[in-house]
Amino acid sequence: MSTPDEGALKPIGEASRINSLDFVRGVALLGILLMNINGMGLPYSYEDPSILGHDTGWNLRIWIVNELLFEGTMRGLFSMLFGAGIILLTTRQEASGAGIRCADIYYRRTLWLLAFGLGHSWVLLWFGDILYPYALFGLMLFPLRNCRPRYLLLAGLVLLCGATFLHYRGYEKAYELESAGLEAKSMTASGEALSSEQSESLEAYEKALRKQTPEELEKAIASRNSDYISVLKSYSALIRMFQTTMVYDKWVWDILSVMLIGMAFFKWGIFSGERSSRFYWLCLIVGYAVGLSVNAFEVAQRISSEFDPTVMARMKISYDLGRMAMTIGHIGLLLLIAKSGILAFMQRALAAVGRMALTNYLMHSVVAGIVFYGYGFGLYGRLERFELLYIVIGIWIFQLIASPIWLDSFRYGPAEWLWRSLTYMKLQPFRKRN
Repeated sequence: MSTPDEGALKPIGEASRINSLDFVRGVALLGILLMNINGMGLPYSYEDPSILGHDTGWNLRIWIVNELLFEGTMRGLFSMLFGAGIILLTTRQEASGAGIRCADIYYRRTLWLLAFGLGHSWVLLWFGDILYPYALFGLMLFPLRNCRPRYLLLAGLVLLCGATFLHYRGYEKAYELESAGLEAKSMTASGEALSSEQSESLEAYEKALRKQTPEELEKAIASRNSDYISVLKSYSALIRMFQTTMVYDKWVWDILSVMLIGMAFFKWGIFSGERSSRFYWLCLIVGYAVGLSVNAFEVAQRISSEFDPTVMARMKISYDLGRMAMTIGHIGLLLLIAKSGILAFMQRALAAVGRMALTNYLMHSVVAGIVFYGYGFGLYGRLERFELLYIVIGIWIFQLIASPIWLDSFRYGPAEWLWRSLTYMKLQPFRKRN
């Protein structure tokens, strides 16, 4: 039996890349920063801007735009593209005659991604890292690479339904807490004695309404505006939660579901621009019509309730419908742009950002650490929500300029080169030959 040429088993070359995938990945990466910056620079207020008093003026406007257009959708795009990348990698390796070595390369690549995720969380101090859960779920997906796309889509939709069910259960618990708390409060007002259980319900309800106190906020801010080791200690419990319970309570429904859908979409030629313009227009129109309607309703309800915790929990029930519809709309828009060739210079820049996605993603956390934490400029919790946009735009401009310049001279970004070298257990060519 013939064996594959070792030289044939190598990373995807520049000529074999699918530009539309890189373009969409670049957009998703920059969009992820737009959302992550709120967790990187502000305490406790990713979902609820009222905690820091950011529920008026430009702070509220920025929050509204993010919730309408970007919340969950950039992560959705990125997760879909990860699933698409699994199909792209394995089909090309198998076509080259890799055989069992395809699995060897795939799992080594995925385990090294898990190591990058651990380093990202524990060294670069970003508790919201997605590389770790991506790698965990990636370990599960290799046996599914040859499944028919309709089964992959169905599996992804089933997991999304599971997420909706869990959100509904969360709302039920919030409603029960509110009902018990209001009953106990009414009894107290009328002079009736409360049982120990009723007293606990009232205390829990009032705590939910109170949210974080000024003292708790200042303590969180002070813990980040300190030396590196102190910041690491202050984040350690949160990082552990994101890498344990969060994986199975949320990410398996949120991320794994969308990866499966991304695998199906790639098999159907959606990300490579093979479908008709009519198809992408349909994605755009229907996706945005449904997504904007759902998201606008959720936003209006949360604002009108003054971010009441029970209302916030109820609005989570439709969260995945809104974010997935908006993600489909984004896919339609971006693929229409890619197929049309308009703004070619911007497409090339965004594709370069996408080709260096790992490097650029890690760079976000490096810059955030320098800007926000005490071993840098110590701006954590000191900026308004709208002021965080200045940092985001600065990083966007740098990466849009630097990524194409870098790739003019080098085959990969630094992190991509290291990842490929570790995967193939051989130093990969780095510089381009003149």
